[in-house]
Amino acid sequence: MSASPAVIASLRSSNSFRVTAAAGAEAWAPAADRPTLPADEVHVWRATLDPGDARVSRLETTLEPRERERAARFRFRRDRQRYIAARGALREILGRYLDAPPKRLRFQYGPQGKPRLASEPPSGIRFNLAHSDALAVYAFTRGREIGIDVERVRPDVAGEGIERRFFSVAEAEDVTGTPEDSRAEAFFGCWTSKEAYVKARGDGLSLALDAFTVSTRAGEKLRLIYAAEAGETARWAFERFSPAAGYVGALAVEGDGWRARFWEHRIP
Repeated sequence: MSASPAVIASLRSSNSFRVTAAAGAEAWAPAADRPTLPADEVHVWRATLDPGDARVSRLETTLEPRERERAARFRFRRDRQRYIAARGALREILGRYLDAPPKRLRFQYGPQGKPRLASEPPSGIRFNLAHSDALAVYAFTRGREIGIDVERVRPDVAGEGIERRFFSVAEAEDVTGTPEDSRAEAFFGCWTSKEAYVKARGDGLSLALDAFTVSTRAGEKLRLIYAAEAGETARWAFERFSPAAGYVGALAVEGDGWRARFWEHRIP
């Protein structure tokens, strides 16, 4: 069963967020102005989406008409500005890798909306993005499909039985069998891993979340345990990460033999 937009929206509430120096378990380091992306690395970036009105206005000038039109459809100003900031930051980061002005970048979209560069550069760079509240995360690879997801851990949502509606039977049993004090983190750890996989494939809401199974047990290596399509379990590698205190994130990356590095993007 695919997760409905309403369920997804309920997981992505709009409470305020600020990155703090102590937030997250990973070392989120400032990157070089022109970072290099080796084929055996996955670069994960985080950014805050409340940089201030002046910065949001500047970022809006870098967007394509399609992006500005989508921004205009948001009902609430805060959501509109965060969308602009998320897309503008994506352009800034891509511009650093490609040594190109952010406003000159052009995107094309898959059948379910997964973005990629309209003219793929010789570098073969691939990317994906996600956000929760005012926290955005971005993932970049060279020549590998990739998906990323992030969610704020919300015990109230994790206790609504969503796992029995959208997870596989094995996943739902593992989550509900987790001790209560860590059940919310187990739920969102599973959710983000599944979302990252769906996004890496570019399937969007067309792939039922209960049609595949990821590992959910504490201490167990994150991996795809079951998928209906032959070869899928060997095709993908996963990693969970902590983008900030109270948040969980996950990566799904095509192939193995890579390591993740974590960078901080500060919108100038």
